[in-house]
Amino acid sequence: MKINFKDLIVFEDNHFVVVNKPPMIATLADRGAHVNMQLLAETYLEGLSACHRLDKETSGCLLYAKNAEAYRKAAMQFEKREINKKYHAFVQGVHSFNHKEVDLPIRALAKGGVTTDLFKGKPALTFFDTVKSYRTHSLVACQPITGRMHQIRVHLSKLEAPIINDVLYGGQPLYLSALKRNYNLKKWEDEKPLIQRFALHAFQLEFYTFEQRIQVEAPYPKDLRALQRQLERHGV
Repeated sequence: MKINFKDLIVFEDNHFVVVNKPPMIATLADRGAHVNMQLLAETYLEGLSACHRLDKETSGCLLYAKNAEAYRKAAMQFEKREINKKYHAFVQGVHSFNHKEVDLPIRALAKGGVTTDLFKGKPALTFFDTVKSYRTHSLVACQPITGRMHQIRVHLSKLEAPIINDVLYGGQPLYLSALKRNYNLKKWEDEKPLIQRFALHAFQLEFYTFEQRIQVEAPYPKDLRALQRQLERHGV
């Protein structure tokens, strides 16, 4: 499916662009992939630069700068933690988080993942709030204060609330047969998970433009809407 960068834009002014990044597309060059967000951005405007990264599987708000001055402004805001990011995660288990704080340092592993490490890790702080609870799962709002790799994912795993289908950090695939009572799986059916990636979405981004402070939201993509619909229908 061909992706038009312009169709992804949820905010634009003279200096910045925010897009709703689709899942399964890397922010920057990805080995073996023919498409990444940087290539798509350059088809829209030469010199457009990503101000931060999202994991390949993560969808949602991604900030771009149109010029060097805007890039510096965004970089300073990230450094001073003036940019607020809110993610939505569909997780395993029923949880009642109310501004739950997880302050656990994170250390990168040689094999690509991360772990929490009180002695050798870098500071990492995240707050969590339950948006909605289902029968066996929850929708959680996640606010990372720092920006470590896989921070939300590993912190949720430490709360025994791993993200659906995030196998690296203890999340399991979710099948309709696990939600729908009296689900009759036909012998010839090969049941697939309700979502093919970990269920994490960069829902909201708040930052300063050169004129004002704005808050941008990115609607759920198709796969996350489908997951939510099945949880609403069969998971309560």
